[in-house]
Parts: sequence; structure tokens; C-alpha cells
Amino acid sequence: MESLVNLVGALMALTMLTIAARPADEDHAYGHSKAEYFSSGAEGTLILIAAVSIAVAAAQRLISPKPLEQIGLGLGVSVAASLVNLFVAVVLLKAAKSYQSITLKANAHHLLTDVWTSAGVVVGVAAVAFTGWERLDPVVALIVAGNIVWSGVRIVRESVSGLMDTALPVDEINTIQEVLNRHCQPDIQCHALRTRQAGSRRFVSVHVLVPGDWTVDRGHKLLERMEDDIRAALPNVTAITHLESIHDPASWDDKDLDHG
Repeated sequence: MESLVNLVGALMALTMLTIAARPADEDHAYGHSKAEYFSSGAEGTLILIAAVSIAVAAAQRLISPKPLEQIGLGLGVSVAASLVNLFVAVVLLKAAKSYQSITLKANAHHLLTDVWTSAGVVVGVAAVAFTGWERLDPVVALIVAGNIVWSGVRIVRESVSGLMDTALPVDEINTIQEVLNRHCQPDIQCHALRTRQAGSRRFVSVHVLVPGDWTVDRGHKLLERMEDDIRAALPNVTAITHLESIHDPASWDDKDLDHG
């Protein structure tokens, strides 16, 4: 059953990564990057289900403790499989960081669920063997379940944040603001900075206010430089700038997304 769940998770991850890699088209002008969040959300849910099942089984053993079964060979096979999962998870986490893929990150944490479970079994068995207290095994299992819950919650929360167009992390927004500040002068201002993340792709939009007597060509060249600097400061950025007259009162009325 565990192997089947892992297979389903891997197939969904592969499917969503394939969709996310598709270029933008007429129906998806901003690309398909958000497809990753469906996979990571599903993986996060599977992680939470695994944690709940571990916790329920542990609670039952805690209430009605039973002697540990002779698990010798089975435990050895489980540990060996977990070591393989650990290796694959580490590789996936490195790839997730390199490609900024939440799908790979979620799949890695799903595999780590098996690793934590096996580690908990080993620790629980060892604890009971040394102390003779049978309730130590389910106590360790509950601790493992708690750790897995935290991992699943983080993945689900990150997936929901992506689907809800949550802004980029504060440090990245500060980086963008620093870039904008380098171009700002008394007669050049920026406002209405908006950011969001879609998978590995970042989207940044900002309004740039310049003197009303500037030519279109001069304003366009400034915006091109600003967009280039934003793309140089952060990877995988789509920067969208909007030119406005600093002397037009209406230019200051559109800071909010919904303005009248």
C-alpha cells in the first residue's frame, strides 16, 4: 500500500511538472507554472493522511500496549528501503532548491515520511528493548507523527499560498525595492509594487511615475533598464512596468488593485 501511494504521488508530480513546463499560450498567457501547486497540495495531503494513520495506530497501542512482534528481517528490509528513500529525497531536495520547484520539494518530503516512520520504528524497538516499557514504542510513534504533520502542513500551506497569489517573501520584495530605489529621483517615483509566485516563476509589476514632458522613447528606455535590473536581481522573473505622469493627480489614485 505504501509503495502504491508513493507511485501515485510520483506519477502526479511528473504529470504536473510536465504541464508546468509548457510555454504560455493563448488560453494561459501567464504560463502553466501554477500546475505545480496541485501536485504539491496533493502530496502534502498524503503526508497528513500518513501522519494521522501513524498517530491513530500509536494511540491504540498506547492505550492497549502489546509485546512487540519478532520483526527482524522485516525491520531490516524497511531500514534498507528507507535508506534508498533518504538518498532519493536528498537528491530531490537539492533539485527542488536548484529549480525552485515546490513539486520536487513536496515529493521529497513525502519520501521522508517513510524515512521518519522507519526511524521511529527502530528507535521505538530499541527503547523497548532497553527499558522493557512497551508504551515507549507508541510514544516515539506519536512524536514521529507530530513531525510528519508539521511537514505536511507546511507543504499544504505553501501550495495554498501559491494558488492564492501570495506576495513574494519579504527579502525578495526588499531586493526588488532596492533595485527600484536606484532609479528613483525627485522627479522619478515608483508605487503600486505587486508581486506573486507561480511555481518557479515570479511576477513583478510596478508603476513608474516620470515628468509629463518626457518623450515616450525616454520613458520606455527607463522602464527597460528597470526591468533588466529586476531580472538580474532575482531568477525567473517576469517584470511588468506601467509608465505614468508624475504631475497627473490621477497617477496617484491607482495604488490599490481596485481603484475607482
